[in-house]
Amino acid sequence: MTLDGGSRELLETDKSLEIERKFLVETLPDNCDRESYEHIVQGYLAITDDGTEVRLRRKGDQYFQTVKGPGDMVRSEYEIELTPEQFTALWPATCGMRVEKARYDIAYEGLTIELDVYHGELEGLRIAEVEFKSTTESTSFVVPRWFGTEVTKDHRYKNKHLALVGLHDTASIACI
Repeated sequence: MTLDGGSRELLETDKSLEIERKFLVETLPDNCDRESYEHIVQGYLAITDDGTEVRLRRKGDQYFQTVKGPGDMVRSEYEIELTPEQFTALWPATCGMRVEKARYDIAYEGLTIELDVYHGELEGLRIAEVEFKSTTESTSFVVPRWFGTEVTKDHRYKNKHLALVGLHDTASIACI
């Protein structure tokens, strides 16, 4: 997809597109403990060769199934809410393809930074994600000082990769 002419308008108005940048975080910001957080568990039902993924997520007391298309900063995203029973029925199919994290929502310059602090096999990993309304907004984003290396295009830091192989190409197979 090119970003000129009509395509740019599509990117800025299509609600099914996710425009996101990701950064490693080595030092947590001072206001992190004062911000709200939610516990998230997510597992993958399917990951195709082109990078399309089908994910289940429990965020607090809400349950979702999400389909994300291939891509890095810009990709399609479709999400539906599930009942707890639907989630519970599908969850065993994600065995061996899961991540667990705490998500802190931090207000910054009219945007929300989603700071993910991973648990379990990924303990110590922290990634900040910022979603934008347009590619123009994403490229003009001024990165806070506490952000580290940008990993938007590094497949090793995509949640689906972390769920499958972890940080060191080893996956935990413990399932509940």
